[in-house]
Amino acid sequence: MRSRYSAYAQRNEQYLRATWHPSTLPIEPIIDDKEKLQWLGLEVKSALRLRKRKATTLQLPQLPDADTVEFVARYKINGRAHRLHEVSRFVREEAGNVARWFYLDGSFPDK
Repeated sequence: MRSRYSAYAQRNEQYLRATWHPSTLPIEPIIDDKEKLQWLGLEVKSALRLRKRKATTLQLPQLPDADTVEFVARYKINGRAHRLHEVSRFVREEAGNVARWFYLDGSFPDK
């Protein structure tokens, strides 16, 4: 999650595409080069795997190849502050001989 936030802040389209699951990867550009966007910070609210470790008494099923991350990212566009509150879903798959995490999609609990 943090690496994808950094890629957005650095406008690294190549990294974002490499870490996005092919089934949901947009065809259009992820980053608009004309947009005057400034990322201000990231707060990771929770991760499903972390919550599961804390709630061992609930006997929740382990999903080693899926996880969620809830975060709030703050940014400015043309000097105006905004926040993005998202619950992102990630999936881990084999890529070559290495298991890698890919961003799948997200939902927006504020809306």
